[in-house]
Amino acid sequence: MSKKSPYKLFLAILIVSMSYSTHVSAKTTDESSSNNNIQAEKNKSSKSSKESKSSGANRSIRADKTKKNAKSPKNSREVRPTVLPRSSVKKMEPVSPRVSAGTALGLGKNVDELNLKSKVAMIVDLQNQDIIFDKNSQIVLPVASITKLLTAMVVLDANLPMEETLEINEQDAAIYKNSRLVKGTTLTRQEALLLALMSSENRAAYTLGRNYPGGINAFMAAINRKTKEIGMKNAFFEDPTGLTSKNVASAEDLAILVNAAYQYPVIRQFTITPIHFKQINQREQQFLNSNRLVRSGDMEVLIQKTGYISEAGRCLVMMAMVNNKPYTMVFLDSVGVQSRFADAIRVKEWIQSSQHAMLRKLPNTKIAAN
Repeated sequence: MSKKSPYKLFLAILIVSMSYSTHVSAKTTDESSSNNNIQAEKNKSSKSSKESKSSGANRSIRADKTKKNAKSPKNSREVRPTVLPRSSVKKMEPVSPRVSAGTALGLGKNVDELNLKSKVAMIVDLQNQDIIFDKNSQIVLPVASITKLLTAMVVLDANLPMEETLEINEQDAAIYKNSRLVKGTTLTRQEALLLALMSSENRAAYTLGRNYPGGINAFMAAINRKTKEIGMKNAFFEDPTGLTSKNVASAEDLAILVNAAYQYPVIRQFTITPIHFKQINQREQQFLNSNRLVRSGDMEVLIQKTGYISEAGRCLVMMAMVNNKPYTMVFLDSVGVQSRFADAIRVKEWIQSSQHAMLRKLPNTKIAAN
């Protein structure tokens, strides 16, 4: 074995030492890296666990707050979109609007030469009782407050004291809800008659019948006798106001009624009174005539009466001077609030425009005074 030089021996030892040191360092680095990775994973897992716990805690807190803020209803019953009883909700059906009797009979389809809006009309030249215009005049229909002409005639026929004080009682008040003649109102028989005729006051008309000798039943019997007496062949009445659709007559009957009512000066005067003032409960109330033509003076009206209920439509009967001659005009079941008055103006202009032939005579009536 050859001996190595000290220098070579030292160099070999140094190389072995460096190699060992490198190996140990690498091993340490690997172990450190491994440990770091392990710790990182542990930290990540711990952080994830904490976040999960924190998230769960937050959700729990929010849920608790939601529960606290959301008040439970006092009554957990089903909310219904209507106040009707449950049993009736499913049974509801659309309500058809009420139509007039003339509409139900199809009278609106009948067109006349004057294009009147009234389904029924009759015009009579009173100098010789000639009917010069006739539209469905034989049809029997509800006549509404035109009834009050008969009410006035029967009251006047009885010769009852006109200055006697009458009081609107509970029975009178029940007959019609919308009236300024409140329960306890006092008025003379004459004033009740005036308000019934000019302003078509229903409570005034009813109290006239109630204060008739024998009461309301005797009064209505007298009214129906009066219709026969003056020649109203198709008329029948059940109450003194006209609020019932059972008060019926034909246009021809009503032309006879107007002519008969004209014989009473009080009725003539009261039906064309434009306005009346009355103290009720220490307040002055103003009552206007229900006929626009009377208030405006568009026609020379001698006697008139308006009427309206759903079954009758808008009605108007009147006697007026046209070309210095008296004419009776009847308009029933007119369309629109003002159309019956417009029909009267149209008839007036038609009469003024030319001569018109007689269609037939008006039967069983008295010739009105000029």
